[in-house]
Amino acid sequence: MAVSIRDVAQLAGVSVGTVSNVLNRPDEVSQDSVDRVTRAIDELGYVRNDAARKLRAGVSTTVGFVVLDGQNPFYTDVVRGAEDEATKHSIAILYGNTDEDPKRERMYIDLFQEQQVRGLLIAPYGDVTPRLQSLRAGGIPAVLVDRFSGDGRFSSVSVDSVAGGRLAVEHLIQTGRRRVAFVGGPFDIRQVNDRLAGARAAADNAGSHVDLEVIATDAMTVDEGAAAGHRILRRPPGDWPDALFAANDLLALGLLQAMVVDGRADVPGDIAIIGFDDIPFAAAAAVPLSSIRQPSRMIGRTALRILLEEAADPDSIPRQTVFPPELVVRASTGR
Repeated sequence: MAVSIRDVAQLAGVSVGTVSNVLNRPDEVSQDSVDRVTRAIDELGYVRNDAARKLRAGVSTTVGFVVLDGQNPFYTDVVRGAEDEATKHSIAILYGNTDEDPKRERMYIDLFQEQQVRGLLIAPYGDVTPRLQSLRAGGIPAVLVDRFSGDGRFSSVSVDSVAGGRLAVEHLIQTGRRRVAFVGGPFDIRQVNDRLAGARAAADNAGSHVDLEVIATDAMTVDEGAAAGHRILRRPPGDWPDALFAANDLLALGLLQAMVVDGRADVPGDIAIIGFDDIPFAAAAAVPLSSIRQPSRMIGRTALRILLEEAADPDSIPRQTVFPPELVVRASTGR
């Protein structure tokens, strides 16, 4: 079996990206790393694949796509949009799900760099700017997806999550809710913080008669939403919030599930619920779920077009594409 660059990285105790830098840009790597990688190459008898090495951004027929949560139908639709656009250009999408895990995120970035993809689309978990700068220096452009590039160093395609959070809570207030809880987390996900910021802005604008509490979750899943719902229902009914704004629809569906199974709290009579993303399951829920809609497929198509343009012209100026959110009202918040 041929020795791969990953075998070299494992023996040397470094990342695949470091091995690639030693082979292609040794001046950017510490001497210690160069020595360790060189020893591993000698020990394993690694021979670099010149055909693969010569694949450059404008030649490769693949694009890498790293998403935050592959179980979320929102990201499934975003990837589908990118695939629809890629097909027009005879491009294949290589897909990786980080499951909100920074280690898996690094692994996929390293893997796509090793494969010399034409470019990388990424819905990142944390701050990946240094890593993406390294990719770009090696001829692989990157576009942020579902994340606004605040410093403008990379192109991004996103929805205004702050405006979406404000829309959700303004709607709850307009339906007469006064004790609103934001349910979401972890808070090192930028989108969660932005949606909470919008919720707080709406509550602050409404004045002192509206209270906003935060109920943190460890993930953005149905199970985490259900667990948060059961925690709420363990309180005395007089301490229940009268509205819940979930950071995404999966959390909102879990909250709704908890309410329906428990049976003590009527939705929306006692507690209104609104989510974010407007995934297909939202309209089909036992109580159809109000949500903040994102144009998921359009996000994917737009991101892929921008990525291919930047691969063709590395000197192009990064651009920020921000779509407006849309309030979709259904039975879970009343009409």
